[in-house]
Amino acid sequence: MRHSTRMLVGAGAMAVTAALALTGCSSGGDAATDDATTADGLTPVTLQLQWVAQAQFAGYYAAVAEGYYEDEGLDVTIQEAGTDTVPIDVLASGNADFAISWVPKVLGSIEQGTNVTDIAQIFERSGTTQISFKDKGITEPADLAGHTVGSWGYGNEWELFAGMQKAGIDTSTGISLVQQAFDMNGFLAGDIDAAQAMTYNEYAQVLESVNPATGELYQPEDLNVIDWNEYGTAMLQDAIWADAGRLADDPAYADTAVKFIKASIKGWVYARDNAEKAAQIVTEAGSTLGASHQLWMTNEVNKLIWPSTSGVGMINSDAWQQTVDIALNTKNDTGSTIITTDPPETAYSNDYVEKALAELKDEGVDVDGAGFTPLTVTLKKGGE
Repeated sequence: MRHSTRMLVGAGAMAVTAALALTGCSSGGDAATDDATTADGLTPVTLQLQWVAQAQFAGYYAAVAEGYYEDEGLDVTIQEAGTDTVPIDVLASGNADFAISWVPKVLGSIEQGTNVTDIAQIFERSGTTQISFKDKGITEPADLAGHTVGSWGYGNEWELFAGMQKAGIDTSTGISLVQQAFDMNGFLAGDIDAAQAMTYNEYAQVLESVNPATGELYQPEDLNVIDWNEYGTAMLQDAIWADAGRLADDPAYADTAVKFIKASIKGWVYARDNAEKAAQIVTEAGSTLGASHQLWMTNEVNKLIWPSTSGVGMINSDAWQQTVDIALNTKNDTGSTIITTDPPETAYSNDYVEKALAELKDEGVDVDGAGFTPLTVTLKKGGE
C-alpha cells in the first residue's frame, strides 16, 4: 500500500481543535485556505465523518492508504465524530472542507439556513431496517401495529415512521414506541419486538450473539427483516457535502471538490474489489471493531453502493425527491416533520461528480460495478 501524509484525529471537540491547529484557521474560517499547500505541494483537505472509524467509511480510508488523494494533489485529514458531533455544522463553521452525512438530517439544517450542497451520493440504497424474531410474526410494515417498536430517534426515525404511516398505522396510538439505545441489548432481552438495525452494524450484532435456546449464534432464519428499500420509504444516506458558498465563489475549492470525489470513488472501487484489504485498512486506521464484524460491514456497505445505476456518486432525482417528500410529509412521535418547504436548488448538484466520473472512465475505472458479487462473510461471536 502507498500511504500519503495524513493524521487521523479523535472525536468530538478534540477533532475540531486538531483541525484548527492543523489548518491555522479560526472558528468560522475555511479549513483549507485557497493558496495553502503542504511541504510536498499538496492541498490540505479535511473530511468530517459522521461517526468513528469503521468500514462504513472504508472508501475514504482506502483512498488515503492507497495514495489516491495524493495522486490528485490532495493531503486529506479524516476527522472522526463523537456522539455530539453534527458533521454539517463542522463543515458550515469552516472546520472541515467536506463532510459525510445522511440527506434527511442535512435537509433540516438547510431549512435553518445552512448553505451546503450534496455533491456526491455515495450510498445509492438505504441500510436501515426493522428486525424482529420470527415468532413475532412481523413480516411487513403493517404487522408492526400493536407491537413494541424501537426507534433510535435523533433524526434516524424517519424511514420507520414513513413506512408505518404508509401502511396505515396511526403512529401516535397504534404502536408502543421505545427509545432504543444504539445497541441491540433491549431487542435481545425481549423488551423490543421490532428494532432498528443497520444492515452493516446492528443486524450483525444480533448474528454475533448466542441464542440461549440453542447455545449457538443466532442465524438469519431466526429473524424477519423489513427493508425500507422494498416499501418505497427509503431515504438517501451517506453523501459527500460541500460548502455551497465556496463552490460558487472559489474556483479552487470547486476544482478540489472534483478531485476529492474522484479519489474517494477510487477508494470505494478499491473497497469493492478488495473487501478484505479494505477492512484491514480501516482497522489499521484505528477502528476497534472485531475482524469478522469489520469485514461484514465492508461487504454490506458495498451492497449499498454496488452495482451503481448511473455511476457511483450520481444523485438520482427520483430518489432525491422521495427523500424530500418523506421529509415534508412524515411526522415523527413529536408531530414534527423534517422540513416545511422544498429545499433550494443548491441542495444538490451532479456537476462535480459528473466531471469526476468522466475522468475516471477515461482512465478505465469501473464506476458502475455491474458485475459486483458480494462476499459470504461468516460472523464470529462478538464480531471477533
